[in-house]
Amino acid sequence: GSASWAEFRWRELGRQRDRHHPPGRARHSALGSYTHPLVGPPCPRACKELVPSALTIFLLVHVQPGYITRPPLRSVVLRWAPAPPKAEAKAKALKAKKAVLKGVHSHKKKKIRTSPTFRRPKTLRLRRQPKYPRKSAPRRNKLDHYAIIKFPLTTESAMKKIEDNNTLVFIVDVKANKHQIKQAVKKLYDIDVAKVNTLIRPDGEKKAYVRLAPDYDALDVANKIGII
Repeated sequence: GSASWAEFRWRELGRQRDRHHPPGRARHSALGSYTHPLVGPPCPRACKELVPSALTIFLLVHVQPGYITRPPLRSVVLRWAPAPPKAEAKAKALKAKKAVLKGVHSHKKKKIRTSPTFRRPKTLRLRRQPKYPRKSAPRRNKLDHYAIIKFPLTTESAMKKIEDNNTLVFIVDVKANKHQIKQAVKKLYDIDVAKVNTLIRPDGEKKAYVRLAPDYDALDVANKIGII
């Protein structure tokens, strides 16, 4: 019968396989070389060289132990981009048609320039609006009134200035200017100042001669401060 012939043929193919591929050596897949006898006649050995197309279907009913099967073919799914809706395409085409029919009917006025130089226009520059302060606390003013006026001088020449010229003599900060010295004296001692002269001594200190206004007496102010 056909079944007995198929079994005989299957054993014959198995013996041929063992001759070409002895046990203990890795054997390739039976797909393409051998098929089950009940499915159909054995495929020629040249079928191994064929590249399976997308329409080829392999049926493997039975695989004898010892065969290493091929990995399954990966299915490839082609995804086509959906075509744009007809209404949207039609509206786009009509818009383009109107633009083409209208054309460009613009009249640009030429600006007359009477000078060969061009100055960049001064545009509006807005102040910064920071989202958060860059410093947690504002910096302390290191040169305040108490740092500007260090101490009054009580030398003989300073006393002579108090008596003769209505002038007080102070040692001040070397970085302080005359305006700062005048404001510091007014704030600390509550007196009006006519003018301020300054000099830097050889030892590096700054000396300030503060001439008081005619309404104030330097001798009374010196007593109040505690110089005399």
